Amino acid sequence: MKILRFIKECLKIVIRGNKWYYLWILFLLSLMAWGGLAYWQQLKQGLIVTNMRDPVSWAFYIGNFTFLVGVAAAAIMLVIPAYIYNWKPIKEVVLFGELLAVCAVVMCMLFVLVDVGNPLRLWHMLPLMGRLNFPSSLLAWDFFVLGIYFILNISIVLYLLYTLFWKKETSKKILLPLILFSIPMAIGIHSVTAFLYNGLAARPYWNTALLAPKFLASAFCSGPAVLLILFQVLKKTTRFEIKDEAIWKIAELMAYAMFLNLFFFFSEVFKEVYSDTQHIVHFKYLFQGIGENRDIVFYGWLSVIISIIAFLLFLIPATRKNVVTLNIGAILIYFGVFIEKGIALLTPGFTPDVLGQVYIYRPSMTEVRVSAAIFSTGFLLFTLLTKVAVAIIFEGFNIDSLKNAARLR
Repeated sequence: MKILRFIKECLKIVIRGNKWYYLWILFLLSLMAWGGLAYWQQLKQGLIVTNMRDPVSWAFYIGNFTFLVGVAAAAIMLVIPAYIYNWKPIKEVVLFGELLAVCAVVMCMLFVLVDVGNPLRLWHMLPLMGRLNFPSSLLAWDFFVLGIYFILNISIVLYLLYTLFWKKETSKKILLPLILFSIPMAIGIHSVTAFLYNGLAARPYWNTALLAPKFLASAFCSGPAVLLILFQVLKKTTRFEIKDEAIWKIAELMAYAMFLNLFFFFSEVFKEVYSDTQHIVHFKYLFQGIGENRDIVFYGWLSVIISIIAFLLFLIPATRKNVVTLNIGAILIYFGVFIEKGIALLTPGFTPDVLGQVYIYRPSMTEVRVSAAIFSTGFLLFTLLTKVAVAIIFEGFNIDSLKNAARLR
């Protein structure tokens, strides 16, 4: 009965809000409906309504999936300083990193769903029912670690909110092992995703041992960038409290991660340019183009330039501790990594194809609409969970406050 009472009160929290809250929810629902109609057309006509073809078979959907796996893994940027080094200012907001991880994993699963074409094929991913080809299949490992990571994070979130609502003390014997176990699992989900790419020996652009650490370094930039902006929005609009030193510490950790990400990138550039083998053609397609085919050159340079600018903004203490430049840097690194994990990762890996031909891939409107629906679903889930978390943690919404309100009536 306590669980039902908890769920009931949480539902009451999410249906209450001001006009801006309702407008935001309506906006997200509208995008979900707009994208949902596009997905319905994709279901009826097949993946032919996308611009994916045999030469480029992993595209916008898988690019978003790869990016969001990194966002999900970034929760450990809060967990490590909070629980390994017991730094209290960050420990108070770790829950929101876990919330972001939950929503990111949900979006990852949805992008896999829309990418396979016929969703009935997904029954092969179900344990005992389907044929996962475990442990030989890397996709099976990816499904395995993502599932465990999702269960870990949702368990942490629900346990914390449930105990706070009922005014109970959290048990370290329960909470700490879950949180500490989430650290290797966060590393695991993005490492296995990288292995999906560099395990393809016939794709030399991805066939590098640096891909997994590079994925992790970029993940520890993009996820915290979302959290930095979120913390500031919550601080302005709710009773949410976070010390400036916590924000600055997160930004400082991001600077280290960005340095590693850029270092790995330039190491790859040196290897390709100095060795100058036939495999350099993929890098040339990204940064120079092949013949008249220069459609992604702009995005390749844009990702590098804005990532370097963001790194400098986070590296210099004066700009890292300035609200304006901090937010500019967070936005730049978000989009820099988004391009890096999408256009700059997938298209050059397939181009030119095994016959030396260049297929110009651009996301179709169907792909854009379906992706907008999935991102809106994630944002909606994150909005609702955050509203519940803020009400319980920072606004004192718990069983005692309900009892007092009942007495006043």
